[in-house]
Amino acid sequence: MNVQQRARERCQWLPDLEQASGPRYKALVELMAADIALGVLEPGARLPPQRLLADALGVTVGTITRAYREAERRGLVEARVGSGTRVRSQTDNRPHFHHLTRAGDDSIDLSLSIPIPTFRREQQLALSLQQIATQPQAINTALSYQPEQGCLDQRQQLCRWLETQGLALSPEELILTEGGQHADFLALQALIKPGEAVASAALTYPGMIAAARQLGLKHLGVGTDAEGIRPDLLERLCQQQRIRLLYLMPEYNNPTGHSMSEARRQAIVEVARRHDMLLLEDGVQFVPPQARGTPMHELAPERAMYIFSVSKLLAGGLRFGALRAPANLLPQLRAALRAQCWSSPALMGAVTCQWLTSGEADELLAWQWDEIRHRQALVRELLAPYEVSAHACGFHAWLRLPEGRRAAEFVQLADTQGVTLIAAEPFCVGSQPAPQAVRLCVTPPPTREALAEGLKRVRRLLDDEPPVPAPLL
Repeated sequence: MNVQQRARERCQWLPDLEQASGPRYKALVELMAADIALGVLEPGARLPPQRLLADALGVTVGTITRAYREAERRGLVEARVGSGTRVRSQTDNRPHFHHLTRAGDDSIDLSLSIPIPTFRREQQLALSLQQIATQPQAINTALSYQPEQGCLDQRQQLCRWLETQGLALSPEELILTEGGQHADFLALQALIKPGEAVASAALTYPGMIAAARQLGLKHLGVGTDAEGIRPDLLERLCQQQRIRLLYLMPEYNNPTGHSMSEARRQAIVEVARRHDMLLLEDGVQFVPPQARGTPMHELAPERAMYIFSVSKLLAGGLRFGALRAPANLLPQLRAALRAQCWSSPALMGAVTCQWLTSGEADELLAWQWDEIRHRQALVRELLAPYEVSAHACGFHAWLRLPEGRRAAEFVQLADTQGVTLIAAEPFCVGSQPAPQAVRLCVTPPPTREALAEGLKRVRRLLDDEPPVPAPLL
């Protein structure tokens, strides 16, 4: 019996490539998709190891590797270190935002990254709507088509408000968007071609993971330390292959809470310039001016973009944000936005800008940042001496579990104690193994007392001995 015959006997899935036309790897993916649809390959089924399948089919390992990667890009399979490549479960919704999966009425939700609930938001929104209703020009603007970049007056208003927050931006370099996630997707769709590579921290915002996957981009994770993305690992990755864009959150990474020093930001810019790489800074995790470092677009204005959103400041439901970009990139971005939605809704922009510039928003934000500082202090107090990283003004904290504890099981245990958490897996880029850690959002509870109670329940679970697995019979 030769090598191919032995390999064919050992393969749990063996597609027929004899009648296939075109590139072998593409034919293999199509056969895989067909067998998944027919139920031949069931959710969770493990595919043959790449070398084994290559021997069985008489093709190169590179052909199988390329097919598996394409299948993963299309969401057919999922590769995980230590468990091989498996058919993705039909109920697998990764990455899972949890934005709409709220905790039950009797549970304390620490999973959502949202503004702190307060009656002030409803009151201020109502007031802004009333003020807009008395402004004929604003109403006329809201009823009219606007240029792709958005209403110029609204861009000017937004820039004036951002300047009070320590961000110097020009209306000419801004594109108004329907929130930060829209800005993420817009930048990737307009500037990166399917199959090209983008990079981010190995643990990053699930919205970026979803956007890259939807657009057929190769998304690579970069190792980090306490200051975020490591320049040496980014340099090594750029030497191995062409990286078109780096997505990053310098103020504090979601989910790890790591913040970049000025030296680290400059080092990242130097790598980007050496390899002609675009930078996409996500500023949605907004912090006060005194807590903010130098934005990437000030360090590298020719290649850095910046995303702003009011989702964490005023309300996620407003869906209002902006994308700052260099002049040479604006034509491509405008064309992409025009094809998507023509322009962001002028009515939403009018209401949001009215709210921001009225002075009401400043009082709300001063209260919220002060409240978050107190809540982060509670995290440090109640979860000491466990390993927690967070920004003092951050919406969340990152808790690394003690040795022997598994995040998935910990999240389930917390749920039985009336606390909703989110584990690391939705934040993992590609086939990066998920660390045993959970994200704790400090903003969903309406009061500090409710947050403290949730943290105490988490602390009790941490202090308890992990459950002993039942013996196998």
